[in-house]
Amino acid sequence: EMIMKQGTKILTLDNGYHLWTNTQGEGKIHLLALHGGPGGTHEYWEDTAKQLKKQGLDVQVHMYDQLGSWYSDTPDWDDPAVAKNIETYEYFVDEVEEVRQKLGLDNFYLIGQSWGGALVQMYAAKYGDHLKGAIISSMVDRIGDYTDHLAQIREKALTPDELAYMKKCEAENNYDNDRYQELVGKLNDQFVDRKKPAAIAHLTETMSVPLYNAFQGDNEFVITGKLKDWNFTDHLKDIKVPTLVTFGEHETMPMETGKRMAEMIPNAKFVSTPEGGHHHMIDNAPVYYDHLATFIREVENGTFNK
Repeated sequence: EMIMKQGTKILTLDNGYHLWTNTQGEGKIHLLALHGGPGGTHEYWEDTAKQLKKQGLDVQVHMYDQLGSWYSDTPDWDDPAVAKNIETYEYFVDEVEEVRQKLGLDNFYLIGQSWGGALVQMYAAKYGDHLKGAIISSMVDRIGDYTDHLAQIREKALTPDELAYMKKCEAENNYDNDRYQELVGKLNDQFVDRKKPAAIAHLTETMSVPLYNAFQGDNEFVITGKLKDWNFTDHLKDIKVPTLVTFGEHETMPMETGKRMAEMIPNAKFVSTPEGGHHHMIDNAPVYYDHLATFIREVENGTFNK
């Protein structure tokens, strides 16, 4: 039985880069957690083992910062070879598989938030043989659903004048101004981080901006990067493992999409977190982790979706 020690372990990848990994909790059930961004950090998973323990479940939770993210190596983003080889979906999916191997995980659960939820979809379709279950947290299968929803929430949350100003800045590629960033902040407060615990605040910006810009763009409410082309709908049928799709009720990703995805994935269920924004594992931890613990328990005892 694989029991790993808790704490931090630095992995050296075959490409020579180093990744920061950390293990929390104990037990025979293993959960590997993927952060969003891309270019974000592991931090909203730090208390996942503790939260599952509160739900009566012993789980070893493994988390890591993806390449380019705060605690792991930063490649030279100005090197064209890095852009070509690292700034791709394939690189990050295969990185998950290499982390799995180097941590010695098998027959495990994989959870991913946002961008991490895209990685879960791709990993489950490509490397699903290693999975016991998959959890897609706050990520659509096609980007159009997300951009349509962003347009709706911006219309509701902003005055016509504010919305016009945001659109003007976006048309002019002029993101670096205080008024625009204040409006992004206003949207973040309602739809991304509804609760802001001090523990995940930093004195400096920890996001890997080059990586985030390459895939997403300037902020959560505009897509100018590679994610513009994200469309995995036709491959949902290839996800054969038990799958939980979980979205926050007040977030950037539309719940209707989550429900549709759970219908299209062969063995899946949709749940939502009331009062939750995009980071609903923090906004409403008791409900989020009740859903997660229930899913893991049902998969473990063979009653999921029965």
